[in-house]
Amino acid sequence: GMVPWHVVSGMHGTVMVLPRDGLKDGDGKPLHYDRIFYVGENDFYVPKDEKGKYKTYETLGESYADTTEAMRKLIPTHVVFEGSVGSLTGKNALTAKVGETVMIVHSEANRDTRPHLIGGHGDYVWETGKFTNPPQKDLETWFVARRLGGRGALYFPRARCVRLRQPQSDRG
Repeated sequence: GMVPWHVVSGMHGTVMVLPRDGLKDGDGKPLHYDRIFYVGENDFYVPKDEKGKYKTYETLGESYADTTEAMRKLIPTHVVFEGSVGSLTGKNALTAKVGETVMIVHSEANRDTRPHLIGGHGDYVWETGKFTNPPQKDLETWFVARRLGGRGALYFPRARCVRLRQPQSDRG
């Protein structure tokens, strides 16, 4: 059907429903945050010709059969955040003021992924997005399972300089 084709073409997102009484740490104490950032990890399956070069099409619809064949192998040609290389760097970097509390929600629709923070850690992490479960603490890398709707959420009590490692892909 069309749903997998849309997903591997980057047309997916996430809906996060927080507990009615808010997030809590492992001891049941309320957690506060000033802002939430959403980071969507996208993998694309761009068809290649017999020489290994990327194919081009006049319309998106013309690519359907070839893209469907490429996605069945589940080996992405491109893996990026927010749909493009560098989308969360430079003028598009996610920023916070010193002292602000930030939560990051991370999603990936097709593959298992392991977001990794460079220069910091998630003080509280809900790998599967089950916010009524006690969070894990102090993780630099965490697991987000494919197709299970899992979401990683991070909570930082103090803003600090951190970078989220760019996913690896075959950039052909």
